[in-house]
Amino acid sequence: MAWIVLIVSGTLEAVWATALARSEGLRRPWPTTVFAVAMVVSMIGLGWAMQSIPTGTAYAVWVGIGAALTAVWAIVSGGERASWLRIALLVGLVSCVVGLKVLS
Repeated sequence: MAWIVLIVSGTLEAVWATALARSEGLRRPWPTTVFAVAMVVSMIGLGWAMQSIPTGTAYAVWVGIGAALTAVWAIVSGGERASWLRIALLVGLVSCVVGLKVLS
């Protein structure tokens, strides 16, 4: 169960990072609200998962999921351009996250 909560929390990290970017310095109310709620829930989930998963592994997985999903969303939504190198590096990042899960 802790791994599921950690994955959801990592996904919410991507949500709050994207909402933060769209909030224009916390000046737009809806993206700011999404940012605040997603961040709080993400942190609560991370903290809960860390009760069962070692801190280094949990944090690395949480950050990896958030970073990868944020980058993928930026590419899909047109905010960043895709390149073979960028995609290969994202695949490498996801592979490292999966490796941490397998090793734990």
